[in-house]
Amino acid sequence: MTQEEAEAAVRTLIRWAGDDPEREGLLDTPGRVARSYRELFAGYDTDPRNYLERTFSEVAGYDELVLLHDIPVVSFCEHHMLPVVGKAHVGYLPTHRVVGISKLARVVQGFARRLQIQEKLTAEIAEAIDQVLAPKGVGVVIEAEHSCMTLRGVETPGARLTTSHLTGVIRDDARTRTEFLRLAGQR
Repeated sequence: MTQEEAEAAVRTLIRWAGDDPEREGLLDTPGRVARSYRELFAGYDTDPRNYLERTFSEVAGYDELVLLHDIPVVSFCEHHMLPVVGKAHVGYLPTHRVVGISKLARVVQGFARRLQIQEKLTAEIAEAIDQVLAPKGVGVVIEAEHSCMTLRGVETPGARLTTSHLTGVIRDDARTRTEFLRLAGQR
């Protein structure tokens, strides 16, 4: 699809909504919307697993949880194409190598910048880390507000959905699971 086709689709939606796409304030809107969608859906242009390829093995014997808190999540509900905004908490229990912490945020962004449901997003992040790093376990918790529920439909501003996906010892060992959820801010 070309930029021009995307802009034509936006003009159609503006007319459908009841306004005139040729009105002064809307003249540049189709181009802006198409460019913003390119940015908001940039996750389709990358494989987030690639961010995890560069690791560090000099960990001085470190064998405890690694947890990155409050990673901003901006995604779009695949059912209504409305924003899903929240935070992800991503952790893993390394075996013999660690990854740069910014890479965890990039993995979250890479999967989030697609049309998604939160449950799938949570699992995709955890599974990518599990597959590439082969840690003892992975934990991902996402808390997000869904505009499809807060702005329309049931109209419940402030309601947040929490999802989790745990693998390995973070799922199977009660003490490790409790530690991860405590560190991630869950009760």
